[in-house]
Amino acid sequence: MANSMPFVSGRAAHRPGKSRWLKGIKRLMLYLVLIMVAILCAGPFLWMISTSFKGNENVYEMYLIPKFPTLDNYIGVVQMLEIHKYFLNTIFLTGVGIFLDVLLATLCAYPLAKLDFYGKKLIMGVLVATQILPASAGMIVNYLTISSLGLVNTFAGVILPGATGIFSIILFRQAYLSVPNETLESARIDGASDLRIWANIMLPFILPAIATIVIFDFIAKWNSFLWPMIILMPAKFPIATMLNYLSNSFNYNFKYVVASTVLSVIPVVIVFIACQKSYINTVAGAIK
Repeated sequence: MANSMPFVSGRAAHRPGKSRWLKGIKRLMLYLVLIMVAILCAGPFLWMISTSFKGNENVYEMYLIPKFPTLDNYIGVVQMLEIHKYFLNTIFLTGVGIFLDVLLATLCAYPLAKLDFYGKKLIMGVLVATQILPASAGMIVNYLTISSLGLVNTFAGVILPGATGIFSIILFRQAYLSVPNETLESARIDGASDLRIWANIMLPFILPAIATIVIFDFIAKWNSFLWPMIILMPAKFPIATMLNYLSNSFNYNFKYVVASTVLSVIPVVIVFIACQKSYINTVAGAIK
């Protein structure tokens, strides 16, 4: 009996070590799968960056490191196309569009979340129902409206139809619902108006949601090309519309198109990296 005890304790000590070993193998396999998926998803983008640095090499050869890297494609794009003008157009359209969407959507969402009035549920139902409509469904109506207002070939004609997003209103409303009603009642007892409550109490609570909308709006407005192409003349094109125009006009020099695309993607990556923490927190909260 005394001789069997060490044997049992040895088996008991062996099992945790084997369990840790199996967990380590599973974690390693998971990391390998995730790395392969990341490489697969990032492959086209990496190929695009590699192609933008190629000189006289064949762009369709499947290797990521150029044999003779050069900056001639970027220099040619900047010098021939004056790409900085299109960047300035895009920055203005994107910046003003994001500001108006955040301002108007936060104002619209506040009464839908925290005020009681007749027809509030009906309004929310209509807003949610409009999400099933494609964006192109209202393009003809928007063009007729902008044309009747004399805003064709103006930045205002591009910005105003998308000044407020339904998705932004819905997301901000859900963020407002997490604010305790007792906080608002205390502010009203102290004499604060609804506008002051919105500015000083509600907005600080929903900063992660605002960061999320900024990311979504920045990506959508920075990459928008169809509506600006309809409204604007080429001199006022944003970068995405210019790239579409460039791909048709300079299809003989595909490397210029790729270099322009890489330049246009850099601001999107920077904004996402800057706001990714708030974005992840908001998405995780929405999933919960």
